[in-house]
Amino acid sequence: MINTNLKFWRRELALTQAQMAEKLGIKRSLVGAYEEGRAEPKLTTLVNMARLFGITLDALVTTDFSKKKNAKAAMLQMQNQNAAPAQDAMASRPGGNLRILALTVDKDQNENIELVPLKASAGYLNGYADPEYLEELPKFRLPMLGTNGTYRAFEISGDSMLPIASGTVIVGRYVDDWLSIKDGTPCIVVSSKEGIVFKRVFNRLKDAAMLALHSDNPVYSPYEIDVEDVVEIWEAKSYISNTFPIADLSLNRLASIVLDLQQQMTTMKKV
Repeated sequence: MINTNLKFWRRELALTQAQMAEKLGIKRSLVGAYEEGRAEPKLTTLVNMARLFGITLDALVTTDFSKKKNAKAAMLQMQNQNAAPAQDAMASRPGGNLRILALTVDKDQNENIELVPLKASAGYLNGYADPEYLEELPKFRLPMLGTNGTYRAFEISGDSMLPIASGTVIVGRYVDDWLSIKDGTPCIVVSSKEGIVFKRVFNRLKDAAMLALHSDNPVYSPYEIDVEDVVEIWEAKSYISNTFPIADLSLNRLASIVLDLQQQMTTMKKV
């Protein structure tokens, strides 16, 4: 449906191919190729199309709007459906409108893992939904994570989650249904007030529309964050660090004592 819908909505919006290309940030020749079915848009381009037309990404690729008697009414209905969960405290995304997650893909259309370094963390709050911003971030892939989910990596700072050291990169899987988060789950929480933080999340959405954030370092006190301030949540699935955990010297000492006793017993048996 992509080529059909692209032609339909371009005409509905009274845009030339050149104007459409400018709005999508692509070459005019690509618009023609997409409309004629000679090429397929990248996922980032599809996301931009859906936003421009005011429809869902699913509708863009599955619904033939040219056969609808009132496509504008259908578009309005979809927008209302997307906005409805924001008014429902039990919705999967309490306190926030459903949105399309921006991401990037490689030449084989495999999703990248975008890395948000510390120096880019402030800009992420403004650019998290902008495909062009994400394109500028470093990218990599971890085949061991599989294809079940969308992943993003964040460099953390501070010692609130020791023994995870400052400078560690946390790889998180995107959480769409916030109500499904189990208490104590380590997550990257992106919010308008706190920025990007790595904490254990305790789910208080049903009874208080809050998330309680706890640190593993007991020096730091837990605090709550209003769901209205939450932008994204990424469940921690892996981490990358150039710092190895510090060994527990007391356990090493105990192991040494046990080894000495075993050697002494072996010597006594020989005597």
